[in-house]
Amino acid sequence: MEQFALLEKAIADWITLNVTIYVLIGVGLFLTARSLFVQVRLFPEMIRTVLGSRKGADGGISSFQAFAISLAARVGIGNVFGVAAALLMGGPGAIFWMWVVALVGMGTAFFEATLAQIFKVKHSDGSFRGGPAYYMKRGMKNRVLANIFAVITVVTCGIVITSVQSNAIAGTLTSAFGEAAKQPLQGAGGFSAAQLTIAGLIFVFSAMVIFGGIRTVARVTEWMAPIMATIYVIMVAIICLMNLSQFGTVLGQIFTSAFSAQATVGGLGGGIVAAMINGTKRGLFSNEAGQGTAPNAAATATVSHPVRQGLIQSLGVFIDTIVVCTATAFVILLAGPEVWGGDGVDPSNLTTLAVANELGAWTIVPMAILIFVLAYSSVIAAYVYSDTNMSFVFGDASWATWTVRVVCVVSATVGALLSLDVVWNAVDIAMAVMTITNLVALIFLSRWVVGALKDYQAQRKAGIEDPVFVGHNNPLLPRDVPGNVWRRPKNKKH
Repeated sequence: MEQFALLEKAIADWITLNVTIYVLIGVGLFLTARSLFVQVRLFPEMIRTVLGSRKGADGGISSFQAFAISLAARVGIGNVFGVAAALLMGGPGAIFWMWVVALVGMGTAFFEATLAQIFKVKHSDGSFRGGPAYYMKRGMKNRVLANIFAVITVVTCGIVITSVQSNAIAGTLTSAFGEAAKQPLQGAGGFSAAQLTIAGLIFVFSAMVIFGGIRTVARVTEWMAPIMATIYVIMVAIICLMNLSQFGTVLGQIFTSAFSAQATVGGLGGGIVAAMINGTKRGLFSNEAGQGTAPNAAATATVSHPVRQGLIQSLGVFIDTIVVCTATAFVILLAGPEVWGGDGVDPSNLTTLAVANELGAWTIVPMAILIFVLAYSSVIAAYVYSDTNMSFVFGDASWATWTVRVVCVVSATVGALLSLDVVWNAVDIAMAVMTITNLVALIFLSRWVVGALKDYQAQRKAGIEDPVFVGHNNPLLPRDVPGNVWRRPKNKKH
């Protein structure tokens, strides 16, 4: 199994270095240029939009709830485990490449979320469904490509990502409980009492929410993800403020290491190739821009104009990487070699040890609980993505809905018990395939987003506070949007 894991890692690294990094950044720059740098021009509009996104859902899933679902998936283990892994394997320079992926990815996220809204459909339960599979079928008219993407997403989100997140929960909590918690119980198949307890908690909490369906997920993540992310950011912000004098040194480490051929001494990896590979992989895993998962959440929102959700999702990438991941990296780098070069340090405990180094050992348990909630929110968000794509392939069949729910709960539970080196490498490969497929669709359908953006800006310029999108007989669009979701309401003026 170890040899297989190494083979997977070699494949994942080759794909990242030779394909993903060029396609991800290249397409991101293309889309950024097509939108005239929307992530820069309309950044204040993003703030305005997200502040007013809790209203206007008319009994459906609000724009803010959809944002919270995607934020729950973004702000999770990728911000804690992912940043630590990027630093340990790629050195401080990996953070620079995470920034590049995020800043370019803000444009990509805007396009994929807007497309998800344009081509969304009404589900039998009254909510909306959408995402790459839907815009590949309805926009590109390519059902085969859409089905392939949907199946990959179901497996990646429903099995691999849920397992990875719960495995990280188990690793972090077990470390927090100390060495005694790692001792296997007799007759328990080699598992420790802590592992079995954590697996049981994950089963109970995930089942309670996932079996309630997407609306339940929306209600839970609406408050849980932002609150937990805020608590974490406050904690690391305090550490950063305590060490303001060292900020220049840390920034210097990041920029110097990003283009250095030499690995960093003192426990961190490095070299320009390692920095690019790990920064790109962990950046993509964290903010998901271009991967094609977040649009599934974006499509569930009830909004007056697709561009509104595009702006909100773009802001989510900024919050995830530029704010949360950067804060995590600063805390780890501020801790110094005595922490990240110590015995037994790995991605699952590095961030916790770095926080404890600055604020005291009392933070270990609160950090473990925080990481549990962040990863748990990512598990239930991954269920949303899996369910959306399962319904795309099999329709509204009850067996398909319950199969996804059961598989997600079981995968999350089992993931807490297993060593998942193979799965961690598999998720990198799966995400690369998803990303490349999705980015191809974004290029083909980019004119739809450009037209929708022009429509939105024209209405805002005319003084309309909440622009309304009409998908039929709209001269700014390539053709009429299929379906009735965006038809002009009767007796209502544009």
